[in-house]
Amino acid sequence: TGVHYLHSATMATLQLAQKARLLNPSNKVATLYRAMTKEIPRVFTIYDIDIPVKEARAKLRGHFRKNGHIKDERVLGMLIEKGYMELEETLLQWKQRPHLIRAFEGYIAPSAGTRKFLGPNPTIEEQFNRE
Repeated sequence: TGVHYLHSATMATLQLAQKARLLNPSNKVATLYRAMTKEIPRVFTIYDIDIPVKEARAKLRGHFRKNGHIKDERVLGMLIEKGYMELEETLLQWKQRPHLIRAFEGYIAPSAGTRKFLGPNPTIEEQFNRE
């Protein structure tokens, strides 16, 4: 039964990509883009991310345009499959919040980088005067 469980779990991870392949749309990139933009509000609710949806869609559009020069069908197919896998992993909550926030860098001010870090041998005053 362990093998059967593993097999069914693996099948569930590829469901979005399989459905997209079965539909065989004329513009696969646009279909993936629409699927991702449609899920942004739900993903932001699940992960408690406070970014305006309009700005998030603009950032997603930028990610797609970054690869707009690619014409090789094999590379496009691989990127589309990867996109569906990323979407599914996000919806199944296999990612952590910082993974998604990193994808939207530029819209979020980093908070951890502005903290004051201690050196290797801090004095008592340095330890208690951290701001």
